[in-house]
Amino acid sequence: MRTINFGKLSKYDLIIFSGSLHAVGINGLKILKQNLSRLANTKIIEFAVGASPPRENVLDETKNKNFSAEEQKNIMFYYFRGDFDYSKLDRVNKILMTLLKVKLSIKRRRTPDEKGMLAAYSKSLDWAKKESTKEIIEYARSLG
Repeated sequence: MRTINFGKLSKYDLIIFSGSLHAVGINGLKILKQNLSRLANTKIIEFAVGASPPRENVLDETKNKNFSAEEQKNIMFYYFRGDFDYSKLDRVNKILMTLLKVKLSIKRRRTPDEKGMLAAYSKSLDWAKKESTKEIIEYARSLG
């Protein structure tokens, strides 16, 4: 496993970090948060990518679960919808997603999102759009 040299990273004016979203948690974020004090003079943009539609409640829940109010002042957060391919999941995630599938399957009334999630088990879905990153690029450029 590679280590991250936060001493070198602290010399940059801007860091853009991304992690996939799993059950509202952002993969890889822990190590960044453990080293925020070393990046005090660095602007940070974090974007998460997940299967959930980018609704305000998803954004708020993700932000609030992953960042304290103080961290939210110093980290610009974005969320983008990515893809979902059940066949490519590792064993642990397949088990977790199978449990979710069973739970959704036995529900009598499903939301449109839940119906869409069930459909994603039989075929891979990709919602990623390159133009989504324009907002991050514009923000990064505005920092000078």
